[in-house]
Amino acid sequence: MTRVASRFAPSTTGPAHPGTLLAGLLCWLDARSQGARVLLRLEDLDPERCRPEYARAFVDDLAWLGLDWDAVVLQSEARARHEAALERLASAGLLYPCGCSRKAVRAAGEPAPDGGFRYPGTCRERTLPAGAWRGCGEPLRLRMEPGLLELRDESGVDLSLDPWAAFGDPVVVRRDGAVAYRLASVVDDAAEGVNRVVRGRDLALTTAPQVALQLRLPGPRRGAAPGCEPGHARRAAFRLRVGSCRQCRPRGALAGRISGPRFPVPSPVGRPPARC
Repeated sequence: MTRVASRFAPSTTGPAHPGTLLAGLLCWLDARSQGARVLLRLEDLDPERCRPEYARAFVDDLAWLGLDWDAVVLQSEARARHEAALERLASAGLLYPCGCSRKAVRAAGEPAPDGGFRYPGTCRERTLPAGAWRGCGEPLRLRMEPGLLELRDESGVDLSLDPWAAFGDPVVVRRDGAVAYRLASVVDDAAEGVNRVVRGRDLALTTAPQVALQLRLPGPRRGAAPGCEPGHARRAAFRLRVGSCRQCRPRGALAGRISGPRFPVPSPVGRPPARC
């Protein structure tokens, strides 16, 4: 029987706020309650916004909350396997360069379910240059096929969606050469044996596009975390009157105030409770 494996994958583009810690706590509790492995994957793919000090602070803040991990990894260190996945997609004829700016996509006026705009397929018939994807110099998109993906999470929420009709073809390589998180996440989940994902309901609309990628690259079963609804992170920060976890600790805020009465601060086996 395959052992359950989960992960928490926060973006290191800024300090952790209370909502981020709550999401990490829910993921950790779900995994540990099933005797599952759980890893902390620090998403540091954005070369302009991600900083090493933010990654270090995330590890420290989550330890303060009392959470332990079976592994802590930096997503940027998996660049080789991200590129191998891009090679497979390029060989299958699924990648194409796109010169459309965000302004141009907005001007097309096709709203997407997440509040953004659907890519209208302007560059869809273009092909990769002779040097394949590595020498392109433009963002790369993945050709998606239309079709409804029927999905339902463990709590019964219907996540069914046609990713292509809703969002269009996704960017998988950015203009600066960074691999997009959506592709990297699917590749890393498969490589690290992740077969269970718990996230907030505010991310539910991204589930079908991720599963669409998994049709070409293997990945995990997904579920949305009950109780972690859209806007929850902002409400948690407002209640504490702070913008980040860094601001909580010097002012004497207890970790239990962030996790709340329904989710007391866990004490990992063999470790004392977290202290402020």
